[in-house]
Amino acid sequence: MSYLRFDKALMTNLQEALPKEVLRSNRSGAYSCTTIVDCNTRKYHGLLVVPVPELDDENHVLLSSLDATVVQHGAEFNLGLHKYNGDHFSPRGHKYIREFDSLQVPTTIYRVGGVILKREQMFQHFEDRIIIRYTLLDAHSETTLRLQPFLAFRSVREFTHENAGASREYHLVQNGIKTCMYPGYPDLYMQINKENEFVFRPDWYRGLEYPKEQERGYASNEDLYVPGYFEFKIQKGESVVFAAGLKEIDTDTLAELADYELKVRTPRDNFYNTLVNSAHQFIVHREHEDYVLAGYPWFKCRARDMFVSLPGLTLTNNEVAKFESVMTTAEKAIREFMAGSPLSVSVTEMQHPDVLLWAVWCIQQYGDVVGHEACVKKYGQLLCDIMQWLASSSHPNLRVMTNGLVYSEGKEQAVTWMNSTAGGRPIVPRTGYIVEFNSLWYNALMYCAQICKSMRKRRMAADMEKAAALCADSFVPMFYNEHGYLCDYCVDGYRDYNVRPNMIFAVALDYSPLDSKQKKSVLDFCTKELSTPKGLRSLSPKSGGYNPMYVGPQTQRDYAYHQGTAWPWLAAFYMEACLKVFKMSRLSYVDRLLVGYEEELFYHCIGTIPELFDGNPPFHGRGAISFAMNVSGIMRIVKLLDKYNEY
Repeated sequence: MSYLRFDKALMTNLQEALPKEVLRSNRSGAYSCTTIVDCNTRKYHGLLVVPVPELDDENHVLLSSLDATVVQHGAEFNLGLHKYNGDHFSPRGHKYIREFDSLQVPTTIYRVGGVILKREQMFQHFEDRIIIRYTLLDAHSETTLRLQPFLAFRSVREFTHENAGASREYHLVQNGIKTCMYPGYPDLYMQINKENEFVFRPDWYRGLEYPKEQERGYASNEDLYVPGYFEFKIQKGESVVFAAGLKEIDTDTLAELADYELKVRTPRDNFYNTLVNSAHQFIVHREHEDYVLAGYPWFKCRARDMFVSLPGLTLTNNEVAKFESVMTTAEKAIREFMAGSPLSVSVTEMQHPDVLLWAVWCIQQYGDVVGHEACVKKYGQLLCDIMQWLASSSHPNLRVMTNGLVYSEGKEQAVTWMNSTAGGRPIVPRTGYIVEFNSLWYNALMYCAQICKSMRKRRMAADMEKAAALCADSFVPMFYNEHGYLCDYCVDGYRDYNVRPNMIFAVALDYSPLDSKQKKSVLDFCTKELSTPKGLRSLSPKSGGYNPMYVGPQTQRDYAYHQGTAWPWLAAFYMEACLKVFKMSRLSYVDRLLVGYEEELFYHCIGTIPELFDGNPPFHGRGAISFAMNVSGIMRIVKLLDKYNEY
């Protein structure tokens, strides 16, 4: 039995099935995403969604969906499902689904009378190609299978509508066709590993509707072009493979390719293995560089997210080489940014003040895995260069003040991870002395002092230790308040008393300016006011402006984004802090907290963790369907628990 399995009762109940999405990707950042009943509910959904760098830096939906129709004795049973205007679903093929599981690849079993058909869907690892294998498990009479492709050829940010400019031209290739709807797009090759008849019957299917876009206050309707259909006989016990990609393939190799792609996948048979599969989806290879995507389906590579995510996505599974390959790209971005040069790599938001501090933390995690000396050899000089550059206040928005703390201007632009804006200005204008910036700064000074000692840079090590001592002396008077928690930011004599989760880093990081009593007090406030089963709230319910429900149009969601919503990646640091402060006595508590995240693998996008959750019960998952920092954070805690349980 599969870990991620859903039976007929759930699959035929659209109210339960439609919110569950499934995502598969490859190393280029291309992906396949839809719901578990193969009904697209977002404009980002599609069977083949690929980057087209010749057009822009967005992904593009080429093959939106593929309807399969079983034909017996002249009777047709369409297994597809689409939502049209007016809450109308057609052709309602979900009623034939007997079960769905995602042990290795998304697998659906259909039953139509005496016909039992298995559909397995996989995304090729190193090619932009979706592979779908149909196996006729049982049939009592001659059976024909018809495959009808729905084409979009548009950006994930847009919609397509019936138009005279769309090309209907197609060319026959081996056991299939190639076609391209608009200039600038690559050809789409659709092929089958069996002789078949392609029936050219061009038509537009009008008025398809995407309810997830309606929920978000966006346009939600489009038309899709169907060039015709492929038809072939299929025998009991026979498997037939359909492939759609950007290159022609020898169809004689498709069966072997499908077997290989199935074989090399880690089974999603438990909590951790499922997270490992999800982690692999974020690391992509483009133009000879490796990146970490911040999330699916709309995020790109963001610098802060990359450094926060990278250790959990790679090191927890002993994938040191993957860590190093991404850091090779990251180091280029770091050095070009410090030199004031245009970035030659596709990493965004390098200018944010805390990014280089997170880079130090990221390398620190690497050192914990490979050993101190190996880390010094690999990244020692990079760490020294970062710290010298920051200490000289060369960063355009991170100054080291005479009190030893770092200062950033955030009134006019969002500079922290709490980056939602309205009218171009930050909704949460955190500015001045920001608590997590200074927690990271102190940690970086202490850690890099040890690095410098190992490199025999004694004067630099002494300077860092002196700077760390000054930072520690100023940190507590600046942030620790009379109630026993840390102010979120301080500027011009103002101390922000809102209870926010950013203070947790002062407890969770390896080096902290707080004493043990202060750590326990801060942790206690996080537990009482911020902790939920799905993450730490971004604001306490006792604070003014608490807005925990991330719903409605874009503006409404922007105002809720960091005003009470819950974030799992913050909870990972909270759980790490619990274990550091209370040691073995909190093992069972942390273990119980992880249950909430394991449950989430069966909702929203199955097998992964979404961007954020509502801050109030029932804590619905919201935002991006798969978020790198969240998956990474939970993986780090699972492995940390394993270490504690070894003792």
